[in-house]
Amino acid sequence: MGFRCIYFSGAAFSASLGIPDIGLFSIDQLIDSVKWITRSTNLPLIVDIDTGFGEAVNVVRVIKELEYLGVAAVQLEDQVSPKRCGHLDGKQIVSEQQYVEKLKAALAARKNMLVIARTDSRDVYSFDEAVKRGTLYRDSGADVIFPEALESIDEFRQFAMRVKAPLLANMTEFGKSPMLTVKDLGDIGYSLVIYPATGQRAALGAVKKAFTNIRDDGSQINSLSDMMDRSEIYDLIDYEKFAELDNRIAPKVTKKSEF
Repeated sequence: MGFRCIYFSGAAFSASLGIPDIGLFSIDQLIDSVKWITRSTNLPLIVDIDTGFGEAVNVVRVIKELEYLGVAAVQLEDQVSPKRCGHLDGKQIVSEQQYVEKLKAALAARKNMLVIARTDSRDVYSFDEAVKRGTLYRDSGADVIFPEALESIDEFRQFAMRVKAPLLANMTEFGKSPMLTVKDLGDIGYSLVIYPATGQRAALGAVKKAFTNIRDDGSQINSLSDMMDRSEIYDLIDYEKFAELDNRIAPKVTKKSEF
């Protein structure tokens, strides 16, 4: 489709486990899921590690584990643990010193991985506090700064003008930030744009529609246009490659095992 990287969302991963986005999944659950993704694609993967699963030593562990799997970048936020979804009220953030300790632990542990520093301070304190923290995190070595829950295009623009760093914008739906276009964001200084729950929301909407049709009409025929067909799915999972391999190997195995 032409996209240049993939984003692993903590919120979407939590939802896939049937739990809310409040930091309930473990490091090992994250690692196991990421392992299957990196095996399935060559695209660079950005992984949301929430608050780092504890203190600096925990951050070091998750960085080393994810870099071993080939992850290109991680995102580390400055909320307290357990955290909350970035577009909900009631968030709390740690002190600047506590966060910078975790950030520096991540930077010391990584080899080639990028570290994205996210601040939730706009929603907790003020826009000026978000600028202050973004600047501090930049000066502490973060490769990219992610200001969460900015509330207008002017805030996005002013943040870029004042922080002067590679920046990431979160264009989640139904949140506190306006939905801006990739061009809009690029024009005002943002290098990365993520859509953390777009795929999940679209997929769940299509699933709901399909089963509503089955319930009401007794058939899924009116949902076929929303579906990938069999050949598209087989192409995605390399079915033909495995089928060809099986056809080459299975006859030999069968012949040797005949009595």
